[in-house]
Amino acid sequence: MIVDPLGRRFKNLRVSLTAACNYACTYCVPDGKKLQALSAELSEQELNYAVRLLVEAGGIDRLRITGGEPLISPKFDALLDSLNELSLLDIAITTNGQFLSKKLPVIKRAGITRLNVSLDTLDHTAFRSIARSGDLATVLEGIEEALALGLQVKVNCVPIRTANLDQLLPILEYCLARNIELRYIELMNMGHLKHNQSYEQDFVGMDEILEKIGAKYDYYKIDAPLDSTSVRFEIPDFGRFGIIANESEPFCRTCTRLRLSSNGQIFGCLSNSKAFSIKQLLNEPYPQAITEMQTVLRSAMQLKQRLAFTGETTVMKFIGG
Repeated sequence: MIVDPLGRRFKNLRVSLTAACNYACTYCVPDGKKLQALSAELSEQELNYAVRLLVEAGGIDRLRITGGEPLISPKFDALLDSLNELSLLDIAITTNGQFLSKKLPVIKRAGITRLNVSLDTLDHTAFRSIARSGDLATVLEGIEEALALGLQVKVNCVPIRTANLDQLLPILEYCLARNIELRYIELMNMGHLKHNQSYEQDFVGMDEILEKIGAKYDYYKIDAPLDSTSVRFEIPDFGRFGIIANESEPFCRTCTRLRLSSNGQIFGCLSNSKAFSIKQLLNEPYPQAITEMQTVLRSAMQLKQRLAFTGETTVMKFIGG
C-alpha cells in the first residue's frame, strides 16, 4: 500500500474512457471543438490491463467511470463486463445522461447501481446554451428510467452566475421530489478558466448557495465519509444535498483519488498538470508491470496538494471528473 505523510492512499480510481463528448459545456471546453484525436486513446485491451494493474498496484477499492462522456465510448460495454473480475467495493458512472436510456440495459446487466448525472438547469434554452448540444427532455427521461430500475442516482450541478443562478432551487426541488441527492459543484479554476476573468465573474461559492437554499428551507450539516469531496446537508422531511466546495472548503488533506486519462496518463492531483504515461508499461508482463506501476503511483502521490486546490490549466475533459 502506498501512503503519504498525511496518511493518504489511493482508494478511488477515476477512469476516463474517452476525451470525446457529445456536449461542449462552457465551463469545460473553451470553444466546443474536439481537443484530442481518438487514435491517441488506449485500446480496449490496454484499458482493461491498465485498470487491473492500478487496482492491484494501488490498493484501489472504488472505481468511477468518466469521460469526456463515457457512454459514447465503444469501450464502455466491454469495460463494464470486465470489471466484475476485479475485487472492488464500489463501481459508479458519471454521465451527462444523453444516452442513458440506451445504455441502461448494459449498466444493469453489469450490476452497477450508482450513477451521477450532470444537470445544470431545468430550462431547455439555458440547457442548450450551457451544454452547446443535447436535449434536456432526453436526459430527464433517462434519469426517470434509471430510478424506475432501482438505480441510485445523484445529480451534479455547477452553479454559474451568468448562466443558471436562478436554477439552484428548482434543481434542488426536482431532486428532493425524487429522493435524488443533488451535489452542487463549485466552478473549478481549471483549463481555459484558469487565466480567464470569467472565472471570478461566474464563481458561486458555498455560502451563497446555502443562503439561497436557507431562504426557503431549514437545513443542517450531516456527517460525510472522511475522504468525501462533498459537504453534506439534510433538509428535514425533504432529503439531502451536498456541495463540492473545492474553493470554499477544500478537501485535499483527505483526498484518495487517482485518475487515469483515456490516453494512458496518470494524474495524482487535479492541481498539478504533471502526468505519468503508462502506455509503454502496458506492454510489460504482469509481475514487471505491477512493480513499475507502483513506482509511478509513488511519484503521483507526491504531487497531491496538502491544503487546497490551487487550479491548473489541465482541461477537465481529458482526465475525467
